[in-house]
Amino acid sequence: MKKILLVDDEEDILEFLKYNLEQENFEVLVSTNGNDALKQISQNPDMIVLDIMMPELDGFELYELIRNNKESQDIPIIFLTAKSGETDEIKGLNLGASDYIQKPISPKKLIARIKSNLRKISTNEKKQQAPLQVKMGPLIIDVDKFVVKIDGRQKFFPRKEFQLLHYLASNPGKVLNRETLLKEIWGNDVYVIDRTIDVHIRKIREKLGKHSELIETVKGIGYRFKNIE
Repeated sequence: MKKILLVDDEEDILEFLKYNLEQENFEVLVSTNGNDALKQISQNPDMIVLDIMMPELDGFELYELIRNNKESQDIPIIFLTAKSGETDEIKGLNLGASDYIQKPISPKKLIARIKSNLRKISTNEKKQQAPLQVKMGPLIIDVDKFVVKIDGRQKFFPRKEFQLLHYLASNPGKVLNRETLLKEIWGNDVYVIDRTIDVHIRKIREKLGKHSELIETVKGIGYRFKNIE
């Protein structure tokens, strides 16, 4: 169960949002001021939803304190504001906030944005966990050096081919459909078609030469990197 810390000096808003988040199976912590919020952070929330306009310690000041604390510096933060101008939004995003939402708040919108940001974090963590060097049979892929060696000989792969080969080799034996490969390598914000994957796979196989069978075609689904024991 994901834990969300809500920080807002308006108690009726806190109660309203807390109820709706709990209906979506979130654990919810609440704070009405910055100093109390700093204490609540010791409970390790997965995300903080932070109002900007608060007395004594405003949202931007609290944000800086959170980021300057090693224990909390990586917690994602969504800003809330009653202001309609873009100045605060730009400032918040430039500080590194995950998102920015204007009041009045729609609970459905807030929940959707929280879930979306948590998914992005999960995806990024998975990518960071991918091995920086993959050794599979005759193949060595070194991400730090951007180098692929086949039978000990270095072979140049353009960036997308390199990323695609590394992703496949990092998931040996797993069938990966084209949609997953497009999302992982090209992301959601770039329009490319399924055929793009097929073209890149063909080029990768050409470079692999006699080891091209390492990448298997799973008809009607996608591709699989052969798991070599």
